[in-house]
Amino acid sequence: MQYYNITETQQRGTFDFPFAFYHVTSTHPRYIMSYHWHVEYEIIRILEGSLHVTMDEKEFTANQGDIVFVNSGILHSGEPQDCIYQCIVFDINAFLKHNPRCETYIQQIVDHSAFIFHHFTPEHTEVHQIIWQIFDAMEKHNTGYELIVFGELYHFFGIVFANHLYFSNALQNRRDYKKIMQLKKVLDYMEANYSSPLTLEQLSASVHMSPKYFCRFFSNMTHRTPIDYLNYQRIEHASYQLATTDASVTEVAYNCGFNDLSYFIKTYKKYKGCTPGHSKNR
Repeated sequence: MQYYNITETQQRGTFDFPFAFYHVTSTHPRYIMSYHWHVEYEIIRILEGSLHVTMDEKEFTANQGDIVFVNSGILHSGEPQDCIYQCIVFDINAFLKHNPRCETYIQQIVDHSAFIFHHFTPEHTEVHQIIWQIFDAMEKHNTGYELIVFGELYHFFGIVFANHLYFSNALQNRRDYKKIMQLKKVLDYMEANYSSPLTLEQLSASVHMSPKYFCRFFSNMTHRTPIDYLNYQRIEHASYQLATTDASVTEVAYNCGFNDLSYFIKTYKKYKGCTPGHSKNR
């Protein structure tokens, strides 16, 4: 699976087929889905194990066979437990270009006046069958798979509206919306500056809070201290660089904001359960 930025901005798929497919197992350096958000929509299917998902401030566990739907702009994360999962991330604007008859429905999703349910179990038989066909088409890439993906997603949206599998005007009803936007802002700040020395004062100033209040706010929202989360993000970047570049352990440490190599190794082992050298040689 490709690396997730806090705010993802890379193009998904191609201009005329804006869909990206990811397969995630425990061997991937970005196995844990850390907090991030993107303007695209995302569908996740759980093949094995379970994924503990946080969306804004709501938490739930998706188990084998479940489907998770992530609406645009939602801050989300996932903690896998013996999990294999797959994701499709797509630009919903592709459904607004060539089919005016369906545009009214799709526009409701884009405007968040129809906020699609976030969790479907196999008991949602029709949804399950549709989504499974989409993932299988993306994975196998047989001739004509693009037609299946577009067609079945239209089918999915049709079932959503036919069975009212959405919240109405959910954007207005989301709790603590201001706090969520503040958290997005500080996470974006961390992402942009993780390679530089960062202090608690700088982090709190990025959202115009006092350090004391900021620590309480951040811990309540993420269940981590700000510095713990920053170090975790740095190690996630380091893990990705070790797996995908020829940079040495020392170079990676400095690239990811660690000025002390021994502290980097200690911190890496804390979060990953092994040394960075072991990860690089794996």
